[in-house]
Amino acid sequence: MFHAATEEDVIRGDVTDVYFTRTVEILRKNNIDKKVRAELVVKSLPENYHWGILAGTEELLALIEKLNLSLNVRAVREGTLFRIHQPLIEIEGRYLDFCVYETAVLGLVCQASGIATRAARCVAAARGKPVVCFGARRIHPIIAPMVERYAYLGGCEGVAGVKSASLLGIEPSGTMPHALILLYGDTVAATRAFYDAFGQRVNIISLVDTFNDEKFEAIRVAEALGNKVFALRLDTPASRKGSVVDILREIRWELDLRGHKNIRLFLSGGLTEEKIRELNELADGYGVGTYISNAPVLDFSLDIVEIEGAPLAKKGKLSGSKSFLRCNACRREVVWPYQASPPRCECDGEFVELLQTAIQNGKVTRAGRLSVEDFEGNRDYIKAQVKASI
Repeated sequence: MFHAATEEDVIRGDVTDVYFTRTVEILRKNNIDKKVRAELVVKSLPENYHWGILAGTEELLALIEKLNLSLNVRAVREGTLFRIHQPLIEIEGRYLDFCVYETAVLGLVCQASGIATRAARCVAAARGKPVVCFGARRIHPIIAPMVERYAYLGGCEGVAGVKSASLLGIEPSGTMPHALILLYGDTVAATRAFYDAFGQRVNIISLVDTFNDEKFEAIRVAEALGNKVFALRLDTPASRKGSVVDILREIRWELDLRGHKNIRLFLSGGLTEEKIRELNELADGYGVGTYISNAPVLDFSLDIVEIEGAPLAKKGKLSGSKSFLRCNACRREVVWPYQASPPRCECDGEFVELLQTAIQNGKVTRAGRLSVEDFEGNRDYIKAQVKASI
């Protein structure tokens, strides 16, 4: 029914680029089967980003373990903030064992990291105000739970997708659609029906831009339902004349003047991190869709850096296995030759190795499992790193 690969297709190595299958055929024909180390690194980030968030390692580790191959993997913790040229994952083993899986390995990490990074940037722009992912309708439904999972990992307070929320173990977050108001023919009537059906279970957020001027619709809803309304949502398109900031300011003034200071203002529709910053003085929360779900992938590469114990890499790459170190005091980061004596930080703090053994002889280690299974802990980890970096 859907034009999508199955889990079995990925495990068989069918979801790969043809030059990998041809490489395997050539190497086997000539009895070349060498042990290598390959590292995952990014040499540039999109849109002048200064940092990214690594995500997708849980699925990557699960895939490698499922293959039941004698591979070793060192990886940083899921949710680690990184910059360009920093090694985040290292795979060690016979090249023939994992050659055809490079496409899948990169795909798992590139897209997940792009989504988590974009979500984290939106959350940072909101400065403590909630951001909810509304992006499921902008992507293929098969991957919607994956996209919303990594949006949630990146810091979104909730996700709108029912299946996505179920897999995350949270309640889905949502408001009301224009369709409900159109079918009722009146914003107040639709909001009252929403409250009657769900008022004891969810926060009621009324959409006030369907028929009339947003300010007057906001006043009507607030006066009619009062404290039954948690927030008013504006999904105002760019084609609407006037400044959204000015519209918000008018609504806030009129609500406060009438004693409705408790009613929040929730924004959605074409939001970006820049727009969030512009609106943050007046908005109380955001629904972000396309900007998160269509986040640019992070352009990782998986490059051989060592063959049979000898450092070797293509031009433009640094050869040899490496350590990724972060000072536990000032958070300075350095890339250092693996197993070489670590440097001393200028602040006299101690450098800590971020690359830990996540898979040993094909099996996920305790450290590897802990690095991806503490999902809420990794959400907090991202928030703390981003806060320290901006």
